[in-house]
Amino acid sequence: MVEGTWRSINMDRIFIKDLMTRCVIGTNDWERELKQDVIFNIELEIDLAPAARSDNIEDTINYKKLKQRILAMVEDSEFYLIEKLADEVAGICLEDKRVKAVVVSVDKPGALRYSRSVGVKIRRENSH
Repeated sequence: MVEGTWRSINMDRIFIKDLMTRCVIGTNDWERELKQDVIFNIELEIDLAPAARSDNIEDTINYKKLKQRILAMVEDSEFYLIEKLADEVAGICLEDKRVKAVVVSVDKPGALRYSRSVGVKIRRENSH
């Protein structure tokens, strides 16, 4: 097998797609009492060349551990706005300094009558 000596020109990406969980979210009284479904799509911008060369989990983001941290925070949260929820998830992702940027979308199914979902999509960059 030929080992590559190249490096990424554009940033590579790791994504978590359609991560569903439940939390208290919303501004209405009934929303403060019942947990609701939220769906996350997360895209991490990171150089994956080191992991591709080494084939070692330590050289990349362990997305199972990341998912567990996100779920633990979200399921215990009680934010009013999905904007705040998305920002907090982005912050968790950016704690690993190898992540250059993250795109987080949050969908709240059934939030609007006659609509399948309402959501936000944010992009945050690591300042380091």
